[in-house]
Amino acid sequence: MKSLRYLPVVFALFGLVLLGACSGGKQVSRIDTDTTVDLSGKWNDADSRMVSEEVIDDMLGSAWLARYEARYDERPTVIVGLVRNRSDEHIVTETFTKDIERACVNSGDVRIVATSEEREDLRDERDDQADFSRPDTVKRFGMEYGADFMLMGTINKINDREGDEEIVFYQIDLELTDIETNEKVWIGGKKHKKYIGRSNFKG
Repeated sequence: MKSLRYLPVVFALFGLVLLGACSGGKQVSRIDTDTTVDLSGKWNDADSRMVSEEVIDDMLGSAWLARYEARYDERPTVIVGLVRNRSDEHIVTETFTKDIERACVNSGDVRIVATSEEREDLRDERDDQADFSRPDTVKRFGMEYGADFMLMGTINKINDREGDEEIVFYQIDLELTDIETNEKVWIGGKKHKKYIGRSNFKG
């Protein structure tokens, strides 16, 4: 019976130990999405945003755009195609292509149209509207903008490491091609280099 008196104390101590084990010392805090944070040194959202904005500024400042506007007196229509990741690193290229689309749309200089996958969803929606929506609100087929140009590219990577230091070099190459003639009207890109220092690096 005497030992039963200590049961509440034992349970309380057990609870404290369990609580300490569950906490694990992890701390989570919210940060601004525009804040640049490099934890691993790998390609991240800041790299994607920075590179996309710079290459699009270069593309829109090139002679092909002025020639097109002088000839047709309107904005060209561009579709952002596939950007292939040829590096040894897992890079979500869709995030990069969306950053490219955003930079183009925000510039106001070109018209961006949906990708082939997105178009299928939009066509399904128009088909659904034809059956179920009020007639004066139904969106018509055959009114899509046909793209004048397609933007495609690649991401390559070179590593140079010595001891606790590493240089990671990314080369992003983009090409804008006339869809009707297959003429490449602009070729550009960005070289992006990062230094990584490790205090206790293990190769």
